[in-house]
Amino acid sequence: MTDTKKSVHGAWSSRLAFILAATGSAVGLGNIWKFPYITGENGGGAFVIVYLFCVLLIGIPIMIAETMLGRRSQRNPIEAMELLTEEAGADKNWHYLGWLGVIAGLLILSYYSVIAGWASAYIIKAFSGGFFGADAITINGIFNNFIASPAQLIFWHSLFMLATMLIVARGVQNGLEKAVLFLMPGLFVLMILLVAYAMTTGSYNQGLRFLFVPDFGKLTGDAVLTAMGHAFFTLSLGMGAIMVYGSYLPKKISIAKTAFLIAGADTAVALLAGIAIFPIVFANNLHPGSGPGLIFQTLPLAFGNMTGGWLMGILFFVMLVFAALTSSISLIEPAVAWLVENKDLSREQACVWSGLAAWALGLGTVFSFNVWSDVKFFDRSIFQLMDYLTANLMLPIGGFCIAVFAGWIMKRQHSEQELNMPNKAGYQAWKILISYVAPSAVFFVFLHVIGVL
Repeated sequence: MTDTKKSVHGAWSSRLAFILAATGSAVGLGNIWKFPYITGENGGGAFVIVYLFCVLLIGIPIMIAETMLGRRSQRNPIEAMELLTEEAGADKNWHYLGWLGVIAGLLILSYYSVIAGWASAYIIKAFSGGFFGADAITINGIFNNFIASPAQLIFWHSLFMLATMLIVARGVQNGLEKAVLFLMPGLFVLMILLVAYAMTTGSYNQGLRFLFVPDFGKLTGDAVLTAMGHAFFTLSLGMGAIMVYGSYLPKKISIAKTAFLIAGADTAVALLAGIAIFPIVFANNLHPGSGPGLIFQTLPLAFGNMTGGWLMGILFFVMLVFAALTSSISLIEPAVAWLVENKDLSREQACVWSGLAAWALGLGTVFSFNVWSDVKFFDRSIFQLMDYLTANLMLPIGGFCIAVFAGWIMKRQHSEQELNMPNKAGYQAWKILISYVAPSAVFFVFLHVIGVL
């Protein structure tokens, strides 16, 4: 590198810490909330097979690239792209890629915190027995009354954002690392408990068949593109999180091996969520493709009317909050790292400013469900607009640019040096995927989401 300044915000103590942190960033509401319902909407097993291929051919190559850019620079995404652009002798406009990631992370966190607040509130609702014996009308009423109350949504949004800020303020090893060392094993334990319960429902085999036995007759072109897009988004790529986490990664650790482990763990969580949820859905004669309401409306109905549902409901929403926290701390970290390194702020001060900015932006999402429900931009509520702007535009653009920069702009000797793959065939395979396959696939996803395809 042309700049020898070291990162001022710490490093992971071990490879395991980085794997858990990066896996935590990837594992979130998308795995447990979104993956089951989009699998249900797109026919089950055939969709899952396409999704797995997309993780392997698109997600992992881009994750390797983003981690590599972070570690080589040892900086926050904004400074990372400035330094790497200078090193490559490339057009200076490439540094805007860093800004894109940091801004996308804060925008996502603003509405992510609101939805995570719902999950937090539902722990209390499950604990108090609010779902016990309730019918669909009652469950829908609970949800609609909850989101209609700005005061309740602001309270839970604020509580979740405060928890995120407190964890990140403690630094890499004392905050981020200690949090994920507790939250990620806890998440897996809760997931396994729910899977064990699903095995007792009498519809476990039906759930497995739906998830793993492909019926390619149900697979549409739209479903293929949906699988491709979700494989990309679920790994937290293009939002600066993996790049800044990579900047804390010691040089001796293999980026490629670590990326495979992270993607494997992330995919395992998504599949376990499906294994836990679909038997419960089928056992209660519910529809697997019931959309985004699957978690907050369909599953509470199931929990309220099944043996042991009180405990399973509590465990499920605790698990959802754990997953949301491991992602939220990675969403705020790029902005915090930039403020620490460039504005002479302490980590605590940087967390306060970043957290308050995301919290204030989140109020737009809160009000979009109640007092501003009639406010529309391009026929979308504020929440829908933020979700579309980030997930459907900013992240695909970011991922595409990362692939192009790593595959075409960065000098081959630098990427070879950073990845340090003993097997030259392995490096060549990655180079082909990052230069041709991944950017082409992300480009087609982008054309799909803007309605061209």
